[in-house]
Amino acid sequence: MGTQESYFDGGLLQLIGWHLLGGLITMFTLGICYPWACCMIYNWEIKHTVIEGRRLRFTGTAIQLFGNWIKWFLLCVITLGIYSFWMRIALMKWKAKHTEFVN
Repeated sequence: MGTQESYFDGGLLQLIGWHLLGGLITMFTLGICYPWACCMIYNWEIKHTVIEGRRLRFTGTAIQLFGNWIKWFLLCVITLGIYSFWMRIALMKWKAKHTEFVN
């Protein structure tokens, strides 16, 4: 059994476009739609990722992330910002939990 190839097939202009769109959405909604922008960008990244010949898919939704975002924000307030050191890890765990193989 041979090893399958792993690769990313997204383009630079697409990446720039998605990040600009996500930034504009976040800016115009004063940060409220950041979870939606985050999911939109991450979905694009995952959709263009193949690991050992198997394409990935992202199953998370902005509504799910928004609920977690509120919880994480409240934890930051309660801990006087200390929880913010763990927010990035919490987001990475959430993304991994909602990423799976298509085939």
